[in-house]
Amino acid sequence: MELDIGSITIDDTYCEAFDGLLSRLIVTAKDERRLHRAINSSTALPSTVFGEAEGGIEKLLGEDETPDGRMGAIIQIWVTYRGKGNDSKTLEYELSKRIRQGILVTPTTSVFNALDSKERIDIMDKVGHCGDGYESIEHRSGRDVINIPLMMGEFIIERYIGFKRGVMGGNVWFFCESEDVAIDAGDRAVEAIGRVDQAITSFDICSAGSKPETKYPEIGPSTNHFFCPTLKGKIKESLVPENIKSIPEIVINGTSVEVVGDAMKAAIYAVKDIKGVLRISTGNYGGKLGKYKIYLKDIL
Repeated sequence: MELDIGSITIDDTYCEAFDGLLSRLIVTAKDERRLHRAINSSTALPSTVFGEAEGGIEKLLGEDETPDGRMGAIIQIWVTYRGKGNDSKTLEYELSKRIRQGILVTPTTSVFNALDSKERIDIMDKVGHCGDGYESIEHRSGRDVINIPLMMGEFIIERYIGFKRGVMGGNVWFFCESEDVAIDAGDRAVEAIGRVDQAITSFDICSAGSKPETKYPEIGPSTNHFFCPTLKGKIKESLVPENIKSIPEIVINGTSVEVVGDAMKAAIYAVKDIKGVLRISTGNYGGKLGKYKIYLKDIL
């Protein structure tokens, strides 16, 4: 059975999503340029396929919404949850890299915890000691923070950062008649997801949907050749419909499976009136990727 929204066909299928560990941070800065430099640098380069981390910007915050009364944003940093005892240590290490190299080095920035969780990371070992022993513990903005002296003043970071399990890899695919339509649809979907609390898009618009099987396992997931428009007519197993020239994928992480479903729904409704979006689907791989199955018919 197929569904329809306006003139767009919605496939009766599901996406597979899987467990992850996330931390949720408030980043603040003196001005807009410094803030955007920090949040973009710290969340760039999705690398979970290499056993590292990925991140995303959840939303921007006004001065009345941050602990220190400055402009800010909420970001999320994720690692894959494998059910092993060292998963939290992986998050601690990856989180510290993103903070040290993406935020601390950007002038005037500060970091605060934005996740209510009993599980916490003591950030002193991996970030606090960037002060080389000259760091200090202080109480500011109603929180216990580490003050790290820098050549341009100080870097303030809350000492304990919460973490929890969430859901990674929710996604929607838009089958579009041109690249321009695909970019427009992707931009609108990403903007809509930005209005869903506690959800992020780790890739923005992703041009390179992948699949579990590959001829080159040494490089990890490779192109989903079934859905590459330029291969239509060249391979007999192509699944690209007629008149489709571009298929963007929007990948979504959220603090719960319900949040991911809400974000997928928001993305779909954001493109329902775009001429040239002919079909909407999502990626699944026969249960090989993740334990969560989010059916499009259930979220719409």
